[in-house]
Amino acid sequence: MRIEHLRQRLQALGANPRHTQRVLRLWSQALPQGSGRRELAHFLPATLVGALPALTDELAGLARLQSEHPGEDGSARLLVALADGQTVESVLLPRGGLCVSTQVGCAVGCVFCMTGQSGLIRQVGSAEIVAQVALARTLRPVKKVVFMGMGEPAHNLDNVMDAIDLLGTIGNIGHKQLVFSTVGDPRAFEALPLARVKPALALSLHTTKADLREQLLPRAPRMTPDELVEAGERYAQATGYPIQYQWTLLQGINDGDDEIEGIVRLLHGKYAILNMIPYNTVDGLPYRRPSWEQAADIARRLHRRGILTKLRQSAGQDVEGGCGQLRARAVTQIHPVRMSARPASTL
Repeated sequence: MRIEHLRQRLQALGANPRHTQRVLRLWSQALPQGSGRRELAHFLPATLVGALPALTDELAGLARLQSEHPGEDGSARLLVALADGQTVESVLLPRGGLCVSTQVGCAVGCVFCMTGQSGLIRQVGSAEIVAQVALARTLRPVKKVVFMGMGEPAHNLDNVMDAIDLLGTIGNIGHKQLVFSTVGDPRAFEALPLARVKPALALSLHTTKADLREQLLPRAPRMTPDELVEAGERYAQATGYPIQYQWTLLQGINDGDDEIEGIVRLLHGKYAILNMIPYNTVDGLPYRRPSWEQAADIARRLHRRGILTKLRQSAGQDVEGGCGQLRARAVTQIHPVRMSARPASTL
């Protein structure tokens, strides 16, 4: 379901724009529709007041908690059931962050991510994206939303931008606290600067070598690392936000001296932060996580060369928080034969 469909429904129930904003604001912030000092009957049309209980239940049904898996680091992995029975994953992050999914499955096919093994199953509607935030807010405060879960946001651009607009206006999330994560897509670079709410941007770089990037991200738009950084720098200068370049550190693949030199060449002098994240090992995939000491050494060497590098400990490793085996495991239990032939999607 899309946010526009909700607006149309509310309008059909007699809501004017102020009424609609109120209902959507309270929903997105996980507050009761009866919140406030004024009685609903003194503010909303009678037809809307009468329909609110059923509508509230329907909104809650857009994203229901199927299971919760707390991590030792303060994160919690959520398996979220959508209204049609499909499931996605959200991750509650330490310090008020939330990672949401924008697709069921993914078409990019990153070779180190289990989500990419299953392909795209369907898009997640803008209302379903906001519903993940509303659900999370029933569990703990959410001050930051990162679009880094299942799916490629640029492949579901209209729905993602609609959700960002709502969250950044009446959803009480600061614009810089909304992070649009993408492998890089010309359509996203065209749309983001024109949006009313301009999110921070995270670009999945992973390597400085064009041929290796094509192997790691086989169905990503054909933007070379140089082209990706050039587009990112234009957005950084237009918004005043540094670009967050994401680098999943894979042992023996993108952790060598040649990559360090490539990073310095690409990012030196750019308005950029390099987020280096040691890989969360996924059963059944051949990629491995380098030692923390090796990763820390790489980060130190980049710092000395003038690259602002943040070595991040992947949240929720003890609950498989990086690559979404949670959904795969749940679907396997329901469809064991099918899943043995076709791995399910991941975060």
